[in-house]
Amino acid sequence: MYQLLKLPLRGFTFRISYLSNRISQSQRSSSWFTETKMGPPDAILGVTEAFKKDKNPKKVNLGVGAYRDDNTKPFVLPSVREAEKRVIDRQMDKEYATIIGIPDFYKKAIELALGKDSARLAAKHNATAQSISGTGALRIGAAFLAKWWKGNREIYIPNPSWGNHVAIFEHAGLPVKRYRYYNAASCDLDFNGMIEDLKKIPAKSVVLLHACAHNPTGVDPSLEQWKEISSVLKKQKLYPFIDMAYQGFATGDLDRDAQAVRILEADCNDFILAQSFAKNMGLYGERAGAFTVMCTDEDEAARVLSQVKILIRGLYSNPPLHGARVAAEILNTEDLRAQWLKDVKLMADRIISVRCQLRENLKNLGSSHNWDHIVNQIGMFCFTGLKPEQVEKLIKEHSIYLTKDGRISMAGVTSKNIDYLAESIHNVTK
Repeated sequence: MYQLLKLPLRGFTFRISYLSNRISQSQRSSSWFTETKMGPPDAILGVTEAFKKDKNPKKVNLGVGAYRDDNTKPFVLPSVREAEKRVIDRQMDKEYATIIGIPDFYKKAIELALGKDSARLAAKHNATAQSISGTGALRIGAAFLAKWWKGNREIYIPNPSWGNHVAIFEHAGLPVKRYRYYNAASCDLDFNGMIEDLKKIPAKSVVLLHACAHNPTGVDPSLEQWKEISSVLKKQKLYPFIDMAYQGFATGDLDRDAQAVRILEADCNDFILAQSFAKNMGLYGERAGAFTVMCTDEDEAARVLSQVKILIRGLYSNPPLHGARVAAEILNTEDLRAQWLKDVKLMADRIISVRCQLRENLKNLGSSHNWDHIVNQIGMFCFTGLKPEQVEKLIKEHSIYLTKDGRISMAGVTSKNIDYLAESIHNVTK
């Protein structure tokens, strides 16, 4: 079983034993996680890794899902800098938050979504809790539905949708199905297909909706289309689960970007709402978000919140403090809130501006394609309509990095690289 070696060392003899290769192999074959398979690499991280290895000085990374300034640097909002300073100057303790977080944050978060004049908010129909950003809010919602939803257990999401939606719901044991949303031929909303599919979904099913700046397509319904969607949902007895990750970031107007939620509320739809402050406050790593179940009345809201607390306790006990304190400082302080509104508009306007410039550059280069969808889409992401082979050429021949489906992050487009980007796109689409 063992092999023995005698090694002389400074007049002493040591016996060193080791297991044979046969025994080592036997141990490996009986390890606890022998059957664990290697998972696939993350598509977005793969883009960034390839970008970092590229030596081309003109290289451009259009995969990153975070705002960048015109120098492609992370942008900390001036309002956030000042709010953080005030929070730190208070020298508060680091004790646990409550299970549902900081009231000064989550109460203002839901008010931001529904508006100060919300009758249902005034009537306390909402069960609201702080969450670990938007992803955490979605996960709480998935866990809540997995335990308490008595209707159809399948969740219907748009095709396409944010890639993590599938993982979040499936991890909670809820199968995912799709409804039509994006028209690849025209690079816009397939509204007729969407409505047709919604009408075919079984009653008492959950339907996930993006409130604004749809990720990954950048395609949103109009206000009139949202009204029709709301009407269909109510008539078909479908339950909305709204993901609002970009309020204010889409148009620069917080109220305008919340219209989908407010239309659904005005139609007396009950719903679940997931909010993120990663994009509109730049609090990516601080993980500040909110989760809400809009209920029939105050009594139901109290019962729902009691169960949400139990779920959170088992998931992560209570949420982080610092990002929520910073957000609360902004939302509850008049001068900081005013500065924040300017900061949000600054980010949104920069994205809108580079969209317009990219379209004009392509037009001026003599492109035979119609690029109007670049400006008709909104928010951080744009579905360019580029084919996989064109994407491959952009990466290999021009060092322009994006995902294979042709999605680009407009935050990676700047005044310094937009000419090169337009020329490169024109070259691969001639």
